[in-house]
Amino acid sequence: MTVPITAAGSARQLSDDDLLAAYAWDMAQAPPGRPQFRFNFVASADGAAAVAGRSGGLGDGADHRVFGLLRRTADVLLVGAGTVRAEGYVGELLGAESQAWRTARGMASHPAVAIVSGRLDLDPDGPLFEQAPVRPLILTAATAAAERRAALERVADVVVAGERTVEPEHAAAALTERGFDRVLCEGGPQLFGSFQAAGLVDELCLTISPLLAAGSALRITAGAPEAAPPRRLELVQVLRGGDTLLLRYLSEPPA
Repeated sequence: MTVPITAAGSARQLSDDDLLAAYAWDMAQAPPGRPQFRFNFVASADGAAAVAGRSGGLGDGADHRVFGLLRRTADVLLVGAGTVRAEGYVGELLGAESQAWRTARGMASHPAVAIVSGRLDLDPDGPLFEQAPVRPLILTAATAAAERRAALERVADVVVAGERTVEPEHAAAALTERGFDRVLCEGGPQLFGSFQAAGLVDELCLTISPLLAAGSALRITAGAPEAAPPRRLELVQVLRGGDTLLLRYLSEPPA
C-alpha cells in the first residue's frame, strides 16, 4: 500500500511521478567541475539522528517511500563505513520497479555504491560484498593498512582520497573521474559534517519524524570544525506524510 504524501496545505495525494518531479536534480545549477551532493537524513522532532544506534528506527512509510525514489535517480550512493555496518547495505538496494525505471532512461539498473572508510575496517568476505549488485567503490586514506587494502581490492575498487583521512575534495574528484554527476549521500553524521566543513553540501533532504527520542544521540551532522562558518539554507519544499514532514533545502552560495 502506497503511503499518502501531500504538499503542505494541499489535500491532493502525490503520485510517484509527482514526487520524482518534486525531487528532480537541477543539473543546470550543478557546480562546475564536480558532482552535485544531495544529503538525505531523518531526525526526530528533538534532533536525534538515530534510535538505538540506527536511523531506521526513526523512519516511517512516508520517509521510506521518498528514500527509495531518491535512490532511483542517483548515479551513486555515498555512505560512511559506520552507516554501512549499522544499517545493513546488503543485496539489492532498489526494487524491480525502480530498476526498470532507470534502464528505461538509459541509466544503469542500480546506482553505484561508494563507501568512505579511512581505516578499511570492512570484511571482504561479508555479505556486503558477496551480495553486492554492483562492484563497490571504497574511498580511503593513504595511511590505511596495505594488507587491508589488498584484501578489499579483491571485491571492490579501492581509491585513495586523502592522506590521513578521506578528504571531501579528493572524494569529489574521484567521483567526478568516474562520471558520477548526481551523488546521494546517506550518512552518517561524520560524513555529513566533513562535507559541510568543506562546503560540499548542495542539498539537504530532511525528514522530521514525529518522535521525541531524548537520550544523547548524535545530530545529523557531527565532527565539523568549530571554525567552519554556518551555511545558510533555502527551504524550497515542504511535504507531509501524516505527522511526518519531508523538507528539502538548497544551500545558498557563499557570500
